[in-house]
Amino acid sequence: MNRKFSYRRGAKVSLMALLACMIALPNALARTSKHPDTLVVATTYDAKTLDPYMTNDVASSNAMRQIYETLVTIDDEDKVIPSLAEKIERIDGMTYRFTLKKGVTFHNGELLTSDDALYSLKRAFEKGASVRHIMGVIDPTGFKKIDDLTFEVKTIAPMSSFLPALTHFGGGVIINRKAVEAAGDDYGFTPVGTGPYKLVDWKKGDRMVFERFEEYHGKRPEFSKMVLRVIPEASNRTIELESGDVDIAFEVSSLDISRVKANKNLELKTLVDNATTYMGFNCSKAPYNNQKLRQAITMAINIPASVKAVFRGNAYPAFGPIAPNVKYANTALEVPQVNIAQAKKLLAEAGYPNGLTTVLWTNSKKVRVGMATIIQAQLKKIGVTVKIQVLEWGAYLQGLKDNKHELFIVGWTCQTPDPDMAVYPTFHSSQIGGNNFAAFGDKEVDALLDTARITPDGPERKAMYFTIQDMLREKAPWVFIANKKIAFGVQDYIEGFVPSPYGFHALYEVTTKK
Repeated sequence: MNRKFSYRRGAKVSLMALLACMIALPNALARTSKHPDTLVVATTYDAKTLDPYMTNDVASSNAMRQIYETLVTIDDEDKVIPSLAEKIERIDGMTYRFTLKKGVTFHNGELLTSDDALYSLKRAFEKGASVRHIMGVIDPTGFKKIDDLTFEVKTIAPMSSFLPALTHFGGGVIINRKAVEAAGDDYGFTPVGTGPYKLVDWKKGDRMVFERFEEYHGKRPEFSKMVLRVIPEASNRTIELESGDVDIAFEVSSLDISRVKANKNLELKTLVDNATTYMGFNCSKAPYNNQKLRQAITMAINIPASVKAVFRGNAYPAFGPIAPNVKYANTALEVPQVNIAQAKKLLAEAGYPNGLTTVLWTNSKKVRVGMATIIQAQLKKIGVTVKIQVLEWGAYLQGLKDNKHELFIVGWTCQTPDPDMAVYPTFHSSQIGGNNFAAFGDKEVDALLDTARITPDGPERKAMYFTIQDMLREKAPWVFIANKKIAFGVQDYIEGFVPSPYGFHALYEVTTKK
């Protein structure tokens, strides 16, 4: 009897072992990293500079998020919380007192002090042309050091948007004074922050290599190295993902989404980000300084059909300048309708009854080139001949800032949890030469933007932003095109990657599945 029992028990154990092997087999065959201690990420563009006050492009901000930290940050509910500052006090409507964390070290071994924080904010105020929509609200006489860890900053008015703006990985970044002064003009290529990674190599147009900062004051990243590879062509990013040569691929194209979904080794992550893709007019130049002409061109473009054709279901037609996820976006607005007859009438009233010829700029991003091509065809219906010019990204941005353009397609991401950043830097006349690429200036819009940013959050402020959206739709400095669903391809052994709608992602939180 004991033998019978032993036999059955042995058979049961063998069967369980066999089942365990069968269950474990898929995991055993699952792909593992080709580079176990290095996180490799395929990005779309290279950063312009890693000097945080000298650029506002998403690629640079994404790289800077791994290197630097800000005084305050955003939690999962888009609320502003302490970061390098462990305590924030609002002394009065215009005075903020910050107390820094003790023992925070920069990548060069220097301890973080109030001197560095004040130096950072002063430098951003004085030199940060790309972030002056954030730092321009500071009172230059209102910087005050209290002790090595405590300081005060004043704004020129009670700013509802000030603390949210300091979460931006540009204007709100804290840098090391000694490192900046030692590097001089080369600082943008030799950044020194307090963040979880430090830059060790940068081959422009190809890759950035980072090493884990072992003295980081917070939770250290799992990966000792990280590489951001610049792969502009979307299909090539997908190929590198499929081969296992990259762990995460940014901006999987609509053409490749099905491939990623079908691959058992990959996972697709998507979100609607805080960006609005738009076609802008250079409102400082004739004929685009004519509102009727801008309205005519806007009415001739079939946005829903164009977005469907180009983005293949991976974007929504935009209804205005504030993306749907952003506070005070008026999601009840309807997408403007096509009206060819009215467009021709307005074009004639603007002084162009026989149409005109214009140049439309874009960069090499496929969806933008595709949208430019469709717009070119649609504007022929009202007698507008469009010549498309595709520029390299760096030259494109510089050309916009140098005011050399006529029409252009680009995107703007609201990179803070406040609507001020969605509309002030892009439409206020003081931002012409900065991020107001449309060179749009309107006294009524300026006045409302100025008032809205100093009004406390609540129904009154919400109503102001609703009015701003209505005014911008009427004045038409932009043709609002799309709010994109961004897709990311991720290896199935990766976890902890949470895409951010702000466009810069906390790659230092990524881990491997255990």
